Amino acid sequence: MAGIAVERLVKRYGPTQVVHGIDLDVQDGEFVVFVGPSGCGKSTTLRMIAGLEEIDGGEIRIGGRVVNRLEPKDRNIAMVFQNYAIYPHMSVGENIAFGLYTSKLGKAEKRAKVEEAARILGLEDLLERRPSALSGGQRQRVAIGRAMVRDPAAFLFDEPLSNLDAQLRAQMRLEIKRLHQRLGATIVYVTHDQVEAMTMADRIVVMREGRILQVGSPMELYERPADVFTARFIGSPTMNVLPAAAEGGGLALAGGRVALEGGAVPSGGRVLVGVRPQQLRVLEAGETADLLLSGHVAVVEPLGSETFVHVEVGDQLVLASAAAKAAPPVGTAVRLGADAAALKLFDAETERAL
Repeated sequence: MAGIAVERLVKRYGPTQVVHGIDLDVQDGEFVVFVGPSGCGKSTTLRMIAGLEEIDGGEIRIGGRVVNRLEPKDRNIAMVFQNYAIYPHMSVGENIAFGLYTSKLGKAEKRAKVEEAARILGLEDLLERRPSALSGGQRQRVAIGRAMVRDPAAFLFDEPLSNLDAQLRAQMRLEIKRLHQRLGATIVYVTHDQVEAMTMADRIVVMREGRILQVGSPMELYERPADVFTARFIGSPTMNVLPAAAEGGGLALAGGRVALEGGAVPSGGRVLVGVRPQQLRVLEAGETADLLLSGHVAVVEPLGSETFVHVEVGDQLVLASAAAKAAPPVGTAVRLGADAAALKLFDAETERAL
């Protein structure tokens, strides 16, 4: 395996610049996930690393070797696509073996590699089947197997699970994570699904409009987001973000107030207060908290082990958690509370963390 480095990477389509001089080092054996909304440049960046898109500036190194002008086949990487890209007229075994098409290995060695990949991926009993007889998850495993047999320096995954249903996505997340642990592979993975990013990555790269906003471990991004966009994109359900103004030693919000230690925000300053739904709770009678909000229940979402309550606070909906079997009914007046330690403060103008 090998590390991947990009420096000052730029991509333009005509006069429009879509990737703006990004820098990133992916360590040997690391699982890095690019995440962001559609059109943020994450797939374009992956395709530039693979050699499927020409770069308009900067440098790409794989295993320390500059690959800017190398063809994809010469970069020693393997790419797994969203649409599987397996051949319907070939069997599973033949599809996996196609990854060795240009190899100089003998037939016995090729067969051994195919069988080993099939064993790791649980495809041993399916080698003679055609893709039409497979489930979506099995087809994606075939595509991964074809990449594996090449022993690449790095694996590149471009939204490989987006065509699968929820149950299969969860299963394939586990299988890809276990594969990474078994092979010690360098993996760069693109997704718009922050749950995939949180559960699979060693490090997450958050992108927006062709720029990297923040890079860090899943828990670093969850607990210490650098800006409002990252705070709301990472974590499910999304973080509540409420406008507030410093007033009388605390913060005043529409429908509520935050008690803070002196000096946290300059007097008269305007900020955004972030609080995750899991940390904002429906209060019992007489209970108090550092952040207090009042409103009326608009929607109740029971999820079995927990219940989320959408509450109209001022002119916006705020999401909070409630006891699974004691959620207040729609229309009820409620108080919501959270501890000061659970709050994230952001500058109201720049939306950067304070």
